[in-house]
Amino acid sequence: MSRTPRPVRSVTGMNLKLSSCTLAVHDLDEALGFYRDVLGFEVRDDVEGEETRWMSVGLPSQPDVQLILQSPGANPGASPGDRQAMEELMADGLLGHLVFGTDDCDAAFQHIEAAGAEVMQEPINQPDGVRDCAFRDPSGNMLRFTQPRQTGIQGRAGGGRGGASAPSASLCEGGPERHPTPRPSPGHRVV
Repeated sequence: MSRTPRPVRSVTGMNLKLSSCTLAVHDLDEALGFYRDVLGFEVRDDVEGEETRWMSVGLPSQPDVQLILQSPGANPGASPGDRQAMEELMADGLLGHLVFGTDDCDAAFQHIEAAGAEVMQEPINQPDGVRDCAFRDPSGNMLRFTQPRQTGIQGRAGGGRGGASAPSASLCEGGPERHPTPRPSPGHRVV
């Protein structure tokens, strides 16, 4: 029997902030190469236990937020069936999804595409006022890069291109011609 939570009058006194989130990856060293060398994360911890290893990484611009990278079966309470289910969800790109904010979606796209990441969506203008693009990391996790649109930016479906500088990202899907039916995570749109 589940307990019904009491209504909260106000959360303003709680002063909540996100401090970390966990992302399952197949290979920690491969994931580290992508998040550090392509996206600019820094390593904060690299912890090896008896049966598991995990890393925390973060963006220099967000010292209070960390992304924990670990294998999908790293939870000691996970049964072999749980581990298999997580591996299957990862293979389908359904287990993890991160959204990054950037001040230049097109430059981020060029930088990440040049590094060899799998493109899921080239930069396009969305109806909700953002310009975004999406990739998969080496483990198949969906990574979306969003930029608030400025007045006067003219986007084309399928995307224009900007400069080739490294992305400027903040922590918190493929090109139509490459992937005519991208697989979005639940509750997210693909145009």
